[in-house]
Amino acid sequence: MPGRRRLAPAALAWPLVAANLGLLLVFDLARHMALTLALLGAAFLGLLFVASRLEAAPVPAGGAIILGALLVRLPLLPLPPTLSDDVLRYLWDGKVAAAGMNPYALAPEAEKLTPLRDEIWRNLPHKEVPTVYPPLSLAAFSIAIRLPFPMPAWKLMATGADLAACWLLVLTALRLGLPAGRTAWYAWNPLVALEVAGMGHVDALGVAAVVAAVLLLLPRSRPLAAGTAAAAGILAKLVPLAALPMWARQSGRPGRFLAAALGLTAVAALPVVAATGGIPPGLVTYGVSWEFNGPLFEPLWRLLDAIHAAPALARGLDHLKTLTGIYHGLNPLYPYLYPQFLAKLLLAAGMAAAVVLSLRERDPVAGTGRLFGRLLLCSATVYPWYLLWVLPWAALRRDVAWLALSGLILLSYLPQLAGVALWPWVYLGIWGPFFGMLWWRRRYERPFGAGPHSHPSTHPAGERGALRHSSANFLPLLPGRVGGGMGEEGRGDEGQPAGSVDGPDGGPT
Repeated sequence: MPGRRRLAPAALAWPLVAANLGLLLVFDLARHMALTLALLGAAFLGLLFVASRLEAAPVPAGGAIILGALLVRLPLLPLPPTLSDDVLRYLWDGKVAAAGMNPYALAPEAEKLTPLRDEIWRNLPHKEVPTVYPPLSLAAFSIAIRLPFPMPAWKLMATGADLAACWLLVLTALRLGLPAGRTAWYAWNPLVALEVAGMGHVDALGVAAVVAAVLLLLPRSRPLAAGTAAAAGILAKLVPLAALPMWARQSGRPGRFLAAALGLTAVAALPVVAATGGIPPGLVTYGVSWEFNGPLFEPLWRLLDAIHAAPALARGLDHLKTLTGIYHGLNPLYPYLYPQFLAKLLLAAGMAAAVVLSLRERDPVAGTGRLFGRLLLCSATVYPWYLLWVLPWAALRRDVAWLALSGLILLSYLPQLAGVALWPWVYLGIWGPFFGMLWWRRRYERPFGAGPHSHPSTHPAGERGALRHSSANFLPLLPGRVGGGMGEEGRGDEGQPAGSVDGPDGGPT
C-alpha cells in the first residue's frame, strides 16, 4: 500500500497521455500539422495543470515521475518519424558501420556503398554529406540496425536513455533539496516526449550522460566518474565539449576530471581523425552550410547584408593583397565573404565568450543551464529537439521563459514541412515571447532574497534554500543584473557557396 501511494501521483499524467493518444490516432503528424499542434498545445496546458500539483505532493513523487514519464511516452513510440527524418540517417550510418565501412569518410552517395542501398537510402536527404555523429552514437546506431526491427528498436533505445535522464534528474533534484515533482517540467514535457519517443532523436543519449555528469559534480564530487559521464556525453553528441572547462573547475580536482573526460574522448576520436585526416568533412559541411531558426543569427546576417559588410571586407582584402603582394594565400577567403558566414563567425566568438564566462560558475546546475542556453542562442540552427539540452536545468529552476519556449518552438515545424525558409511571423511568434519574458524578468524581478545590500549565496545550502522557496525565476541565466535565460546550431542565398541548405529537415543534426 505505501508503494501504491508513492506511485499514485502518476495518475496526474492523464491529460498528457490523452493528448498523446490523440497524436497516435493522427499518426502522420506532418500531414495533419494543425491538429498536431492543437494536441500538443493541449498537452502543454495539461503540464501546466499537473506540474504544480506534483511539486506539492505530500508523498515522495520520484517513482511517480518516472512512471508518468513512461506513460506519456508509450503512445508516441509507434509514430512514424514524419516531422524529422534524422532517424533514417541514424540507421543508414549504423548499417554502414555494421558492414565494416567508415561513414565519416564515405557519404551515402559513395559508389563503394552501392551494395548497401535500400529503402532507407532512397529516402535519405543530403546523400552527399558524410556522418556528423560521434562514435558512441554510431555504435548505438549499429546495434539498432542489427536488431529485427531497427527503427522501433532504436526508438526504444533512445526512450530508455531519456527515461534514465529523467531518473537522474530526480536524483539531482533530491540532492539539491528540491521536490522531485519539479522534474515533471522535463520528464513530462510534451516536446521532450515527442522528439525522443516519437521522432527518435539521438540527443537523449547525450542529455542522459550530461545529467549524470552534473549529478556527480554536486557535493561529494566524484571527478573520475563525472569525467567519464562527460566523455559519454561528448561521444554521443559534441555539445558537452564546451562545458569541460567549467566542469573541471567545479569538480575540485580538474586533473582527474580532465584525464577521464579527455582521455576517453581521445581514445574514441583518434581513429575518426586518422581516417578523415582531421575534422570529419560532415562536421565542416554542417558548420558552414546549415542554418535555421537561429534567434540571433537570423537578424544578424540580415543586418550584415543591409550594411554591405561582405563587399566592404572584399575591398579590404583587395587592398591587403595590393599592400602585401600575397595573392594565392588570400584568394581562398573570398568565397566565404557572405553575410551568413560572417554572422556565424561573430556568433562563434559569442560561443567562445560563453565558455569563458562559464569558468566563473560555481553551481554545476545553474552553470550548465546558462552555458547551454547561451550556446543555443548563438547557434545558427535551432531545431526543436536542441532544447533538450537546456530543459533539464530550466525544469529544476522552473525557468518560465525556457519552459514556454519548449512549446513555442513547435511552430518552427510549419515552414519546415512547407519546404520554405523560416517565415518572419513564425520566427517572431517563437522568439518574441521568449525574449519578452527575459526582458520582463531583467527589468522587474530580483532573485530570491536579493536586497539592496545582499549578495547571492555561493554555499550549496543557500542555493538549495533559494531553489526550494522561490516560486518561478532563479539566478540570472544571461549576463546581467537580474534574470535572463540559459543559452547549438542551409539557405541558398545569392553569393553563398553551393551546397548550402535551406530548412532543417533531414540535416545532419
